[in-house]
Amino acid sequence: MTKTYTLDDLKKDVAAGRIDTVLACLVDMQGRLMGKRFHAQFFVDGAYEETHSCNYLLATDMEMETVPGYKSTSWAAGYGDYTMKPDLTTLRKLPWLEGTALVLCDVLDHNTHEAVPHSPRAILKKQVKRLEAIGMKPFMATELEFFLFDQTFEDAHNSGYRALRPAGYYSEDYHIFQTTKEEDVMRALRNGLQGADIPVENSKGEASPGQEEINVRYADALTMADRHSIIKNACKEIAWQRGKSVTFLAKWNANAAGSSSHIHQSLWSADGKTPLFFDESRKYSMSQLMENYVAGLLAHASEITYFLAPYINSYKRFVAGTFAPTKAVWSKDNRTAGYRLCGEDTKGIRIECRVGGSDLNPHLAMAAQIAAGIAGIEGKMELEAPFVGDAYGDKNIREIPKTLRGASAALKDSKMLRAAFGDEVIDHYVRAAEWEQEEYDRRVTDWEVARGFERA
Repeated sequence: MTKTYTLDDLKKDVAAGRIDTVLACLVDMQGRLMGKRFHAQFFVDGAYEETHSCNYLLATDMEMETVPGYKSTSWAAGYGDYTMKPDLTTLRKLPWLEGTALVLCDVLDHNTHEAVPHSPRAILKKQVKRLEAIGMKPFMATELEFFLFDQTFEDAHNSGYRALRPAGYYSEDYHIFQTTKEEDVMRALRNGLQGADIPVENSKGEASPGQEEINVRYADALTMADRHSIIKNACKEIAWQRGKSVTFLAKWNANAAGSSSHIHQSLWSADGKTPLFFDESRKYSMSQLMENYVAGLLAHASEITYFLAPYINSYKRFVAGTFAPTKAVWSKDNRTAGYRLCGEDTKGIRIECRVGGSDLNPHLAMAAQIAAGIAGIEGKMELEAPFVGDAYGDKNIREIPKTLRGASAALKDSKMLRAAFGDEVIDHYVRAAEWEQEEYDRRVTDWEVARGFERA
């Protein structure tokens, strides 16, 4: 891992002319980076203390539409400011952008300087603090999949996103020769992330032509969520620099595999040295704490689905026989189940949530997982026996919602999440889900027209 980059390091680089630009970014509802490009001298002269942004940044949809119906902000309230407070522990240089550093910001109320409760980083921090209060620390890692295309983003847009050309033309799961052809982008991505203090484990080809996966080291939950958002932005920027494009759509094409973002998770002691999920005296070496935590994940699986699958398109990925799980059961090393036990009988024991797609917001998804796990711990929930067999084919086991409408209803009715996140936070994201559904419901799709234009 590279050395932590400090404000003093930045000041030296600015003085020496090595850094001239600082990106100050917040993580928005969609998990994207939004913010400003500062001249580095202005940043080190004082902007590192705080800056400001319009509060609509946490009340928009994917297309930056000013969505009606939010309590937190509106035209009637005038769309005022938030304070963006740089978290200097996230400061880093970005090797793929010349002379540029980046810092992530916490989002604060402009008047009170209290954390905005529905901001993704604040939501995750709140759940991490709940664990800290009982002497525990969550560690997580995400496996992030995406598709690489030979067209530029502009060409893809101008074509109406039709006739897209994936970087490969046959399944490249673990395929070395095919991924060699994509190394111009993937090598730059691995090395760029490593240079930005995001320690990379590996990249690999995935199930469909042009599908990639990038994996980085396990870290505490907030660090991992921050890294995940930066990784997605890096993928786009590095692909763009090389005349390529990428997508994190959960299902970009009906004939291609979906793209996931599996979340590996475990709890450790407050100092991060003792694995609390490991107990070699118990079956599979799963501690009682781990069993309670996993039981909570399963009991509240429907309620947290929205935070793992936040868009209409997310649910197109849930197709039986495609390694995208549809059943909220746990198993031993079984990829048809929503939750998979990994690292059995080792200190690296963990549970992998396989439900989430590559379009999730990492801060929200991790916070929801932690909240459900805490509910299992507090309720001393008993863990059911591991599922054995093909979960896709079993009609009698617990399913996750199959549509955004179903997930939104489960979120709205969740007493657990309302207690963990707060009513206003849940209402905020329920409104986001409702808007996504409303926008889709009023659209006429190409499929409808082609199917019914002449035959209806």
